[in-house]
Amino acid sequence: MDWSAHFPAYVAPEPLSKPLADGILSEAAIRPLVKPVTVADVGCGFGGLLVALSPLLPDDLILGLEIRTQVQAFTHSRILALRAQSISTTTPKNSQSSSTTNYQNISSLRANTMKFLPNLIPRASLTRLFLCFPDPHFKARKHKARIVSPTLVAEYAYVMREGGWVYVITDVRDLYDWIRACFDGTAVVEQDNDDHYNGQPREEDGRSELWEEVSEEERERDICMRAVRDETEEGRKVQRNGGDKFAACWRRRRDPEWPLDIVED
Repeated sequence: MDWSAHFPAYVAPEPLSKPLADGILSEAAIRPLVKPVTVADVGCGFGGLLVALSPLLPDDLILGLEIRTQVQAFTHSRILALRAQSISTTTPKNSQSSSTTNYQNISSLRANTMKFLPNLIPRASLTRLFLCFPDPHFKARKHKARIVSPTLVAEYAYVMREGGWVYVITDVRDLYDWIRACFDGTAVVEQDNDDHYNGQPREEDGRSELWEEVSEEERERDICMRAVRDETEEGRKVQRNGGDKFAACWRRRRDPEWPLDIVED
């Protein structure tokens, strides 16, 4: 993945090799970043959370992922406009310790996270992952389209570092209970013509060993929680309408040890 167009202030000075003929870049000619993306907002919408997180996490590169073409285009334009409007003479090196922001550490990408997240984000690279006000997909036949499911919880674990946090917030109680069950490893999955999914909780698949819930006290002390509650467009809509918000966080556990019988084989 060539991130130079997304975080131009954080690319290495020179590519690893010269471009091929006709201006085509070889894989080695792509200019790498001086540091990796460590924070992702899945379903970033119009970028409200990205903009709020930029000054809160100045040492992190933050990527918003959005599947809707026009929404992502708006978010991308919004970030470019904020960068242009910002008045800053700091370089990326010393801006990492600055309390101000020029919005160089945020960007957005149009992507289907459910299909391609492991292709975009390397293994064990994220410290924070945000899932804010996802589409509830109320009908049972549409539950497979939810961005939190037993399968996707395992994929989120793949891209998270040990100790990394996943932030979840929704205004739909049924969806909140479903998300909790997915992370706890007790979600009931039903699929026709598949004996492996028999409508029973699947604790044996190991999902419960990947995550531990963050306590409410620790969660509320986190610097990102106010932004999670109040800075997204959906969060503001819920607040204007006087609705409830249900939030939870999970921490990535250390990978479980391989069973001895497998190691010996």
